[in-house]
Amino acid sequence: MRPSPHEFPELSMSTPSTGRVAVITGASSGIGAATARALAAKGYRVALLARRVERIEALAAELGDGAIAIAADVTDRDSLVAAAARVADELGGADVLVNNAGIMLLGPFIPEQREDFTRMVEVNLLGAITATEVFLGQLRDGGGDLVNISSVAGRTARPGNSVYAATKWGLGGWSESLRQELQPDIRVMVIEPGAVATELPTHITHAQTREGVTAAYDTVPVTAEDVAEVIAFAVERPKHLTLNEILLRPTNQAL
Repeated sequence: MRPSPHEFPELSMSTPSTGRVAVITGASSGIGAATARALAAKGYRVALLARRVERIEALAAELGDGAIAIAADVTDRDSLVAAAARVADELGGADVLVNNAGIMLLGPFIPEQREDFTRMVEVNLLGAITATEVFLGQLRDGGGDLVNISSVAGRTARPGNSVYAATKWGLGGWSESLRQELQPDIRVMVIEPGAVATELPTHITHAQTREGVTAAYDTVPVTAEDVAEVIAFAVERPKHLTLNEILLRPTNQAL
């Protein structure tokens, strides 16, 4: 069992040189991959979880010793349980869980979009809840950090993002309840990016919406690396301090 920072005051500051372990869902691209690189650069060992195995295997090879790739789908609890077992066996357990896996299937609220609505709830909200439930015991062991990647859509809804916004508003409410329930053993942090230049818009199935969003995102100056830097900063704060909620947007984003 890892020592608790409450038992050893000298551990009250985060110490990446000791090789804290970060588990990152949706690590195959975008903010997830960038966060893996940012934390690995600070001495973290990282478990890369995603469905696209070739991508996370390539990233693990790039990051070198201390990085492992694990095929996992956040909508499949059994795959997460198997992933948690590997993290425990190979890395000693998770100190940080970054719930990054998510999809942004924007479009009008019409029956034809029903499959997209269901998928967003399953991945964005239930996926984060399930991953946290599975890794909760490891995070409790020694005091850990839970980082939930939300969105500005968790604060501001607009036409065409109703169900996506619902998942992010839900993520915020769940995170706040967990913050109160789990403190001080586990720090709960919510990161709420605005538009970020990633592949998310390319997954939108509604053609007209995809064209509009893709065109808008092509001009976005904020990168996945920018967000990853914020995440790394947050988990590196002294243990007596938690950055519970961080909202970040491109400077020229209106909403």
